[in-house]
Amino acid sequence: MSTITPVVSDAAPEAVGPYVHAVRHGDVLYCSGSLPLDPASGVLDDADLAAETRRSLANLQAVCASAGTSLEHALRMTIYTTRLDGFAEINDAYAAGFPGHVPARTTVGVAALPKGARVEIDAIVAIPGSSDE
Repeated sequence: MSTITPVVSDAAPEAVGPYVHAVRHGDVLYCSGSLPLDPASGVLDDADLAAETRRSLANLQAVCASAGTSLEHALRMTIYTTRLDGFAEINDAYAAGFPGHVPARTTVGVAALPKGARVEIDAIVAIPGSSDE
């Protein structure tokens, strides 16, 4: 039976609620939503949608690294945005983060996100070459 292991990264912003950055179960990492907050200050930079997308991906990458994987092994992503009218801008920034492998993805329009963010991204990521069975 696989164990469930919480993952907290010192290189990602602190969670804004009672949850961990990710949970590992077997060879899969289930990442919580990543806001585009500065990891050191926890502050949302006044940035455009592309910058928010890049920051969210960078924060997810830090969480993945803490679990011994990377977004290169992402299986599925969900992007939540308050700005579906900025879909093309988000897509361009997202695509730049995945020059090779592109995971399955859903984009969802929402009314609001924590801390005034306009983008939040979660992920399910494989952990290659590992097993806790």
